[in-house]
Amino acid sequence: MISLDVNSEASIEAALNEVIQIEGRIDLLVNNAGFGVAPGGAEESSIEQSKLMFDTNFFGIVRMTRAVVPYMRKQGEGRIINIGSILGLIPAPYMATYAATKHAVEGFSESLDHELRTRGIRVSVIEPAYTNTQFEANSPEVDAKLDEYNIARKALAKLMKVAIAAGDDPKVVADVVLKAANARNPKLRYTAGKLACRLSLFRRLAPAALVDMGIRKDMKLDALDSIAR
Repeated sequence: MISLDVNSEASIEAALNEVIQIEGRIDLLVNNAGFGVAPGGAEESSIEQSKLMFDTNFFGIVRMTRAVVPYMRKQGEGRIINIGSILGLIPAPYMATYAATKHAVEGFSESLDHELRTRGIRVSVIEPAYTNTQFEANSPEVDAKLDEYNIARKALAKLMKVAIAAGDDPKVVADVVLKAANARNPKLRYTAGKLACRLSLFRRLAPAALVDMGIRKDMKLDALDSIAR
């Protein structure tokens, strides 16, 4: 194991130097670092907390990519796999900033794949839905709480806990990463798990009004809004 902090360019450089000394090349980069905050209104996260999420979830990927691509270009081949989320395709009420970081990962990855494809480097995004990990347990609270969101925050925290407990085994995501890494002709996007696949199809094929209605119904947003009033 080699220590690496995606928020520190010095740490990234030190880790890559060690890898190159041992292996002499880098064939695969999997960008998996990321965190969210517990459900809360978008205005309940300070600018500082929002910047921290972007610094890890998005700029961590940018830093790692900038560090690794020169080696892959020299080799004439390589794979970059970014762990996104189905929330990079659909909205996430009460997780707005986290969803924004994952939307950014989608746009960056697709653009990067076009840039690097002719140099033998391919980029893919893995899009899981709920995964049974410690993600929710390790998520900090929003840091600028407002009384107006107390009911919604508590209700959605319970919903999130249940959904994650019933989520996919992490092996489901790991298997998709392995599939993307070994594919002769890798796709840009890979959903991970049945729920992610259904939501991806729903987003791409259903009318916008139906998607909007489905999200509000699934999260009981109209009921929460009426209680809050």
